[in-house]
Amino acid sequence: MKPAVKKRAQNRPSSKDELARSLEQAIRLLGEDPSREGLLKTPQRAADALRFLTSGYRQDLKKVLNGALFTVKYDEMVIVKDIEFFSLCEHHLLPFFGKVHVAYIPREKVVGLSKIPRIVDMFARRLQLQERMTQQIAQTIQSAIDPLGVGVICEARHFCMMMRGVEKQHSGAVTSAMLG
Repeated sequence: MKPAVKKRAQNRPSSKDELARSLEQAIRLLGEDPSREGLLKTPQRAADALRFLTSGYRQDLKKVLNGALFTVKYDEMVIVKDIEFFSLCEHHLLPFFGKVHVAYIPREKVVGLSKIPRIVDMFARRLQLQERMTQQIAQTIQSAIDPLGVGVICEARHFCMMMRGVEKQHSGAVTSAMLG
């Protein structure tokens, strides 16, 4: 007899209204009055903002790439640098932001240049860790075009380090992922 396996709860995007109600409750728990003039629409606005800031969960890589993979005889490095991004730290729900630099050496295929920033945004617009995001971008490019190698460097500033905790406003973090 097999032991009962507990099913993992399905992650489902909550409705905008449900999220707004939860945010209204959070405002109340912080000691504020969500019915005062300046906060009347805040729960809905914050819900809209959070859904946008986490829209990467609702993106599909095939749609992001949109068929922009091309067979080309080119065996030198392709670099797309200074791709600006913003994300939310999964530990504190505070923003982190910076630039991503992506380089790859094609084997047979290249990806449309505009698709690389779209891939960055797909992973940045989630509750995220900089280290994981850097790896996800590299792994996605590796699996999409099978290059000889791919490298991703991410430079970021974290509000969770700037506004709380150690309060270091000028510190930055650099992560890298090198595959192939």
